[in-house]
Amino acid sequence: MADSCLKGGKFSAPGFRFHPTDEELVMYYLKRKICKRKLRVNAIGVVDVYKLDPEELPGQSVLNTGDRQWFYFTPRSRKYPNAARSGRCTATGYWKATGKDRVISYNSRSVGLKKTLVFYRGRTPNGQRTDWVMHEYTMDEDELGRCKNAKEYYALYKLFKKSGAGPKNGEEYGAPFQEEEWADDDIDVPVVRYEDNVSLFDPVNVQLDDLEEILSGIPYAPGVPQTFTSIPQ
Repeated sequence: MADSCLKGGKFSAPGFRFHPTDEELVMYYLKRKICKRKLRVNAIGVVDVYKLDPEELPGQSVLNTGDRQWFYFTPRSRKYPNAARSGRCTATGYWKATGKDRVISYNSRSVGLKKTLVFYRGRTPNGQRTDWVMHEYTMDEDELGRCKNAKEYYALYKLFKKSGAGPKNGEEYGAPFQEEEWADDDIDVPVVRYEDNVSLFDPVNVQLDDLEEILSGIPYAPGVPQTFTSIPQ
């Protein structure tokens, strides 16, 4: 049931897109992944984004919606969660952090961090900047402490190729995220399937008493003849 709205990595109806906000990425997808809780859809796969060049990553995405952005979980160590990561090199270049990290807040508390990375072709420090960008989402240490059964830790990455000015920093769409609204995702809901055996023009058996009750509930309208005043027995 979790993947019922997805078919082969595509949403089952045109117009649907996967555009979660920063808060949703951290508090729903990343938190549930680390806490080993159920996710409504299998929209994000596990990929080590630093072992591939950016051109290779779109083919590793679970989703194939036509959007020009892709999402991944990448395993990480909790020993030094906020330390600068070395080893961001790929076969043809490296990822370099740029700009100021953004604190992600939820219910007036810090829950995560968003870091922007840009891909450079070549070797540091003489690499050539490209249009490939990744947003790295990590969970705050205090928020990680709420995941009592966490044994594996991940960062969440959003990859895209920048073209044009793009949205303003921090710009989001949609209603504010509420974690409580998705608590039911932890509950298995049985799927009851019904066979559609009834045609639009098939006769329907209705008891006479029921029909008389239905007709008696129809208000009298002036100018409209009352054809049925009672049901013949």
